[in-house]
Amino acid sequence: MAVFQAALVNEVEKLYKKKKALIAVLLSLAVIVIGQLAIVGVRSGFGLRGAGSVEFPMLVLAVVVNTILPLFTALVAIDSFSGEFSQNSMRITLTRPVSRFKIFCAKIMAIVLFILAMLLLLLILSMLVGVIFNTNSGTLHSFVMTIFSYLVSLLPMVVLALGIVLLANLIKSGISVFFVSILVFIVLKVLGLIFSQYSSLFMTTQLDWYNLFLINSFPVGKIVRQFLIMLGSGIMLFTAGFYLFDKKEF
Repeated sequence: MAVFQAALVNEVEKLYKKKKALIAVLLSLAVIVIGQLAIVGVRSGFGLRGAGSVEFPMLVLAVVVNTILPLFTALVAIDSFSGEFSQNSMRITLTRPVSRFKIFCAKIMAIVLFILAMLLLLLILSMLVGVIFNTNSGTLHSFVMTIFSYLVSLLPMVVLALGIVLLANLIKSGISVFFVSILVFIVLKVLGLIFSQYSSLFMTTQLDWYNLFLINSFPVGKIVRQFLIMLGSGIMLFTAGFYLFDKKEF
């Protein structure tokens, strides 16, 4: 366990020192500021109420889980694998007394922590902005559901990250992985719209999983089915990604 913790700390430190994390934070802050300015403009220009203190964080979540967060998750995942492959720094990592499985798990966990940190940061900032600029206050239940929505968004984002990790171990070039990831993301989005009856099978549609928890009727069956689909997809992607990582020669 101590060996895995050391590997995880090493991966988190490498991630922390890279500029991608800082850029992701700045872009997330920009989305919140621009979104709030747009709401203020609509409110003052058209006399509309805009979004309340609880509604605003949900608007931010709806935007970032389909744009900024997948983008930077892809960049971080690609950099953790393809970036180290191209720089030959993976050889240095593998010389340490840590098994490949633990190194792979440490890299995945570092990506998961990045996603979780981004979600929590967006939650805190959007709620603060929502409370400051919007006089409409929400109930305790609505605040709890907002926090819960951000937290459950972690699972589909992790599944997406595992898919990108698989591509990073399958394709050598990091740039190629990035553009293939974007292409696959767009294709899955389009397929989800065309074949709406099968949309729950596409990981891009699963990014909106949190919406199921906000329905008054609370569709337990759909929630459990989506969870099992994401869990199965995550296990298969993790297994395939590790298999390719374990077979690579450095």
